[in-house]
Amino acid sequence: MAYEVLTDAQAAHFVAQGYVKLEGCFEKAEIQDWLDLAYARLGYDRDDPSTWEADRIHMPSMNRRAVAEFAPKAWGGICDVMGGIERVQGEPSWGDGFIINFHKDADDPWLPSAKRGGWHKDGNFFRHFLDSPEQGLLTVVVWDDVLPNSGGTYLAPESIPKVARYLYDHPEGLEPGAFGKQIEGCEGFVEATGKAGDVYLIHPYMLHAAAPNPSGRPRFITNPPVAFKEPMNFNREDPEDFSLVEKVVLNALGVERLDYQITGEREQYYTEFRRERERMLEEQKARLAALAGV
Repeated sequence: MAYEVLTDAQAAHFVAQGYVKLEGCFEKAEIQDWLDLAYARLGYDRDDPSTWEADRIHMPSMNRRAVAEFAPKAWGGICDVMGGIERVQGEPSWGDGFIINFHKDADDPWLPSAKRGGWHKDGNFFRHFLDSPEQGLLTVVVWDDVLPNSGGTYLAPESIPKVARYLYDHPEGLEPGAFGKQIEGCEGFVEATGKAGDVYLIHPYMLHAAAPNPSGRPRFITNPPVAFKEPMNFNREDPEDFSLVEKVVLNALGVERLDYQITGEREQYYTEFRRERERMLEEQKARLAALAGV
């Protein structure tokens, strides 16, 4: 299969490990204004850690840029993994809804372990099925350098087949918080580090967890999902037409194709998390207005 951005080796790595890292998708200078604004929005002093009240915070987006224009390499990689631009829902954009890890568990020398808590599958806004289109791909956008042992997200590639089997066994669908126990038995973990401008493309079944940040350097990432236009299709006539995301699922289940049918209703949820982001956005707008003397 011909890819726009991915090499054959990167495509094979995604199928085998459930993720691929694309380096240098944008320049930090292009979004420095977003990073600077984040401190003003929070009322924090960049140079005074004593003002960093929250140990970790998930901000709402105030500004957005179209991925295809802002980071064409990442956009090409997304289309490669999802089977082509025609299968991607809408025109994805990235915003400054940063997930900032200032100093979470700074005194905890945590190495990734299945015994620790916090492992989850993203997608708190819909009922999950094996073929769910709402989160066809998880991305992690690195907005500022994330060095080792600095709060980089931990990924658990071995969780993907466990999640796939769990979803297959529940065609009635599962609630968003149902997946954490699938981390049991996983032993290999990946720390998502990188330079500003790097982007991870991650299979939506990948369990992951927030890591401690004892470094003193705030970690800025976002984790926007990319949706499919239609539910995943595991029974395509031509095997070459399977997206890499679909191939991962088929491999996880040990089949070449699958005539999958759901038995429950697809649902989307208006979550308390979303309400909190809306409240936070209004609070931050008010703070900026006060700073501007409006």
